Amino acid sequence: MAKFEYKDDAQAAEFLGEAADTMKSQISRKIIGQKQVVEELLIALLSGGHVLLIGVPGLAKTLMISTLAEALDLKFSRIQFTPDLMPSDITGTELLEENRSTGERFFKFVKGPIFGNIILADEINRTPPKTQAALLQSMQEHEVTSGDKTYKLPEPFFVLATQNPIEQEGTYPLPEAQLDRFMFNVNIAYPEFAEEIEIVKCTTGAVEAEIEPILTAEDILALQSLVRRVPISDRLVEYAVKLSNETRPERSNMEFIEKYVRWGAGPRASQFLVLGAKTRAVLHGKLTPSPDDMRAIAYPVLRHRIITSFNAEAEGISTDDIVKKLLDEIEE
Repeated sequence: MAKFEYKDDAQAAEFLGEAADTMKSQISRKIIGQKQVVEELLIALLSGGHVLLIGVPGLAKTLMISTLAEALDLKFSRIQFTPDLMPSDITGTELLEENRSTGERFFKFVKGPIFGNIILADEINRTPPKTQAALLQSMQEHEVTSGDKTYKLPEPFFVLATQNPIEQEGTYPLPEAQLDRFMFNVNIAYPEFAEEIEIVKCTTGAVEAEIEPILTAEDILALQSLVRRVPISDRLVEYAVKLSNETRPERSNMEFIEKYVRWGAGPRASQFLVLGAKTRAVLHGKLTPSPDDMRAIAYPVLRHRIITSFNAEAEGISTDDIVKKLLDEIEE
């Protein structure tokens, strides 16, 4: 599949909108409903971010990610996180080899499954912090260090991690530093009644849907570059920074933040609000984002960056409740 050609950014944006619609149509062959989740995955991918998907078992989290990989002409790797998984099982390891002709011994680095374009970190909270930390450098720097050598990861590089919110026995909560590496925290809800009927029909029949790849690695890198060139007003950038600042109790003038929030979002939240708003605007056929684009992605950007206080836990106030209150209170 050849790399697409375009004369200007407007034509590239038009191509992106059409490609996104085609991808959504392809994904819907296997994934019934969850349209907002699919769109948030596409926004994160084209923004160059990573996604943490949270949902109970059986909601097709793994199938959704593998289907997305099928719709993209990219290398896909699946890592099942378990309590005995070691960091080298993810990044790779050095093996001692011998040259048969000279007898000379040397170390050879064998790449691990992290060397892919789309990485599914399945049940990431099932493995100890030491192994979870192996993802930190990869997610932030897009490289792996082994010994005294550093190896670049293939581009584009996209980590999708899944987590089960109800089964906490034998799990290791992700530290805040690693949570902050994820652009989005996406919650997957149960399907609607009609959607579940369609799911049962599709998954209990003899015919399996086939997915055709839509975008290549070169396409995605070009489109990621396009997103960063999308213009955005200073007022909207200020709105993004204000949303992030108001989550911080020591900076906020809002009484409910001081009462319910122990720790707020860092600067990455502001960056991802701007990037995500740009990407969503282009996906919806606009050449510049509006406040509606930023408000639409505020929940997945902020919900895992706000640490609630005991008062919030005691009164059943969730991070989504806090984000909703913020959006209601702060003027665009």
